Amino acid sequence: MCMVIFAPLFAMFAFATCGGYSGGLRLSVDCVNKTESNLSIDIAFAYPFRLQQVTFEVPTCEGKKQQKLALVGDSSSSAEFFVTVAVFAFLYSLAATVVYIFFQNKYRENNRGPLIDFIVTVVFSFLWLVGSSAWAKGLSDVKVATDPKEVLLLMSACKQPSNKCMAVHSPVMSSLNTSVVFGFLNFILWAGNIWFVFKETGWHSSGQRYLSDPMEKHSSSFNQGRYNQESYGSSGGYSQQANLGPTSDEFGQQPSGPTSFNNQI
Repeated sequence: MCMVIFAPLFAMFAFATCGGYSGGLRLSVDCVNKTESNLSIDIAFAYPFRLQQVTFEVPTCEGKKQQKLALVGDSSSSAEFFVTVAVFAFLYSLAATVVYIFFQNKYRENNRGPLIDFIVTVVFSFLWLVGSSAWAKGLSDVKVATDPKEVLLLMSACKQPSNKCMAVHSPVMSSLNTSVVFGFLNFILWAGNIWFVFKETGWHSSGQRYLSDPMEKHSSSFNQGRYNQESYGSSGGYSQQANLGPTSDEFGQQPSGPTSFNNQI
């Protein structure tokens, strides 16, 4: 039930916080010649974080010349993979929820439904782990590439001590951090659900039958041996009592020998 409730929500939060992100930073370059300064340089970037395509112009503090620069890095592959896994996991969770609620009887008719569900759950658990790890590394690269201090190092005007370069504000990465957290929460949720889905398959029931059969055989053989032992004990006691009778008779017949000897004498 937890899987049905939380899986669509967690997947939706994962792709929404990553795929819907847009941010930026603002820099200022104060040249010695104030007319050449630019105190509001805005650099905007967004999903899928192809930062090498984000270009901006900055003053060179050498006349009216402008320097065209671009951010460094490309984290689009990890971001797009993460969002793709989240979207497909969201769609599958919705479909599975509908099946669990409205088509429970058909789901349990044969082993095909639970088996497909088990395989898909294992696959999505692996994809969530890979996608979340890759996106965590990609987000780290995005943070470095959009760090104002790193961007200022790209400007030729900022390499001159007479010019003053500073960051007005840095990008806000809270939603991207949230997406990574939800990515690993999705992995924990899907991986934890593997056991419960496995219990619905025929593999689990057949394994239980395989384990119960030897135990039943061992129990029946033990009971049979115990019955034979009791039967043997009772029959042995009876035979012993039966053998005691003739022994006493024979003992009673022993004086006949000496008596006949005396008669002969």
